Amino acid sequence: MFSAATVNVSGIDPSITHERLHDFFTFCGKISSIDRREKDAIIHFEKLSAAKTAIMLNGGTLDGSTLTVTSDNLPQEESENDVKGDQPIDQSDKPRAGIAAEYLAKGYQLSDNILQRMIEFDQKQGISTRFVNYIHNLDSSLGARALGPDQTISSKVQATMESATQQAKAVDEQKGFSKIAHDYYARAISSSFGQRVKAFYTSTSKQVHDIHEEARRIADQQKENKVSVETTSETTAETGSSTSIPQPTTQAAPVI
Repeated sequence: MFSAATVNVSGIDPSITHERLHDFFTFCGKISSIDRREKDAIIHFEKLSAAKTAIMLNGGTLDGSTLTVTSDNLPQEESENDVKGDQPIDQSDKPRAGIAAEYLAKGYQLSDNILQRMIEFDQKQGISTRFVNYIHNLDSSLGARALGPDQTISSKVQATMESATQQAKAVDEQKGFSKIAHDYYARAISSSFGQRVKAFYTSTSKQVHDIHEEARRIADQQKENKVSVETTSETTAETGSSTSIPQPTTQAAPVI
């Protein structure tokens, strides 16, 4: 299958499964197909932006294997800011620094050199207008519901956080807010460090330690959700209720 958004990966340990390889690179964006041959693979992405993210993982490690990620002729695309802000966001719309944080939160190891590449890409290319609008609209929408008209969540102090977090669950799905992304971003913006979270995803001014800090926030949210799901499951088992329990997603955007 031909795809303009294609990267070549070598140095893959033969013991790494197709599923494991797919999970690793799906953080970059949607994958059309993977052609695997022992220690090498050709990965076809749906978008050029996803392939460009994958290239930045050159020299990264997967289960102890050092990966070489290259492209024979990756086409240039129009500016990533030249998009309609009302279109739904997907993984490849995110800041590269945000994607790097998701990798770290999942337990993958990325060198500081790779993290710096992600930061420099954001600084050079900017952050997708689509994603920036998503964050700003979410912040304003949650603020209007929790605090009143023309209010934003991220600008408020700790005293409003509990109420705001509860209101976060009431955001209209019809606004185009992804259900997968919604819980994490809403809770993060509604936290005591909401301004820092918002700045991380909307500003290109970052340092490597900012990525590690965001990775810890994502990992903490994963742990909280896991405990919540397990507690709810136990309660359901005890009461004999047949209510379905929402399971934490394994998708990469971000993992909730």
